[in-house]
Amino acid sequence: MVDLKKLQKEVMRNKLAHGFNTTDIALEFCHAYEELSEAFHRFKKHEPKVAEEFADVAIFLLGMSEILGFDLEKELVNKIKVNKKRKYQKKKSPDGKNIFIRIRTPEDP
Repeated sequence: MVDLKKLQKEVMRNKLAHGFNTTDIALEFCHAYEELSEAFHRFKKHEPKVAEEFADVAIFLLGMSEILGFDLEKELVNKIKVNKKRKYQKKKSPDGKNIFIRIRTPEDP
């Protein structure tokens, strides 16, 4: 299994080595959004390298997590546990597709 803490540090080392941004978080959000948008466009056009764009998004998330002092690995593990316990109701969208609405509970408001 991959150690995300090590990856966070490696992403930061690379940023510093190349003189990339390490302070402007808003800019990092914009870059991550841009990479996700690129992935979507490749996917919609049936072009290759969608996964490579996902990797770019992950690199920005790892970098932002390191800059902000977050342990992304811990947050992911905790969020997966939370999501496993959540309850959802399946409904149909106006165009007939299945959508899932989270049911809010006192334990998970």
